[in-house]
Amino acid sequence: MLGAFANAFRTPDLRRKLLFVLGVVVIFRLGSQIPSPGVHVDNVQTCLNRVEDDGLYTLINLFSGGALLQLTIFALGIMPYITASIILQLLVVVIPRLEALKKEGQSGQAKITQYTRYLTLALAVLQATGIVALARSQQLLQGCTEPLLHNQDSKLTFLVMVVTMTAGTAVIMWLGELITDRGIGNGMSILIFCQVVATFPGSLWAVRQSQGWGTFAIVMVVGLALVAAVIFIEQAQRRIPVQYARRMVGRRMFGGSSTYIPLKVNQAGIIPVIFASSLLYLPAMAAQFNQTSDSGWVQWINDHFVRGDHPLYMAVYFALIIFFTYFYVSITFNPKEVADNMKKYGGFIPGIRAGKPTEDYLSYVLSRITLPGALYLGLISLVPLMAFAAIGANQNFPFGGTSILIMVGVALDTVKQIESQLQQRNYEGFLR
Repeated sequence: MLGAFANAFRTPDLRRKLLFVLGVVVIFRLGSQIPSPGVHVDNVQTCLNRVEDDGLYTLINLFSGGALLQLTIFALGIMPYITASIILQLLVVVIPRLEALKKEGQSGQAKITQYTRYLTLALAVLQATGIVALARSQQLLQGCTEPLLHNQDSKLTFLVMVVTMTAGTAVIMWLGELITDRGIGNGMSILIFCQVVATFPGSLWAVRQSQGWGTFAIVMVVGLALVAAVIFIEQAQRRIPVQYARRMVGRRMFGGSSTYIPLKVNQAGIIPVIFASSLLYLPAMAAQFNQTSDSGWVQWINDHFVRGDHPLYMAVYFALIIFFTYFYVSITFNPKEVADNMKKYGGFIPGIRAGKPTEDYLSYVLSRITLPGALYLGLISLVPLMAFAAIGANQNFPFGGTSILIMVGVALDTVKQIESQLQQRNYEGFLR
């Protein structure tokens, strides 16, 4: 991995791309530290030092690199874009118009991307309004009595903060697309990676300060083992062999080649974890908006679903991840479409007839391989919750859950793209 980066910096074209990505990342991180207009910075820092658990906003705060609870101009981070992308992916399966656009190729994909941008801005307005409203009502940071805004009741301050955070989301979208076009790798993924990595040293140091060097050493050993396991599973795939028959087109012979369909063990990626976390936020959010109520259900949710260390919460979280893994794989990989395309181009799986038998075989293999992938996602996601219950670490536990999946996945994908670019520029022929 380090060798790939060293070779990339020796190539002028790749060096320019990598330096461009680093420059965009610096701008991105700088924006994540600049407070929005009207924020009382001293009070926010005082409350953050006092509040140990981010509770309800753990996932959003993770994707913003800690900028959310500091109310910076990039407070919303990349989360509105992720949510919009997921919604559009689901709607493509449901709405025939979007499905037709997807099949149109590059022009249709450009229109879907434009719809994603519009939806991102709409979601950013909603999220910014909710976050600023919670900051005004002193509910953003639990247990904090100091005012987070200079003018708590000013409508102008409220409007300016909402507009600023929404504009920050638009800038983040633009920066991500710049990285995709002019840099290396997927821009949005790299920005998410940077935000997660930004919180990593602080989370590790918090474990050292609260638990001592002995627990810190154990966490590091367990963390390295988890990284190795995640790399192993993320790289694992089931390769289904495909043979293409020879066919005559005019005077030329085409086909006769053999290839394979790679089915990854973790076919769904990190999306099921986001789905499950978002769904479990709903009861906690409903309870938070009814803190003044004396209802028993509010206290029950606060006891079981807010902190995340309760066995019931872990069981529901694990079950939701398994369910959403199967659900997401079923809508993103269509065995019938793959079987039809293979039949159209003269491809077949050795020992399996083309058409319906191929579709049934792909469905069978996919369902079998999705189970270990779902269990893997569930167990990795429970690591920070179990650490929280075992050693009292913060829920932003560095090794495990969403953070480690993002770090390893984006790092592997970026290194693969760098290596592929290096192979194009440093291909060794027959002679040396």
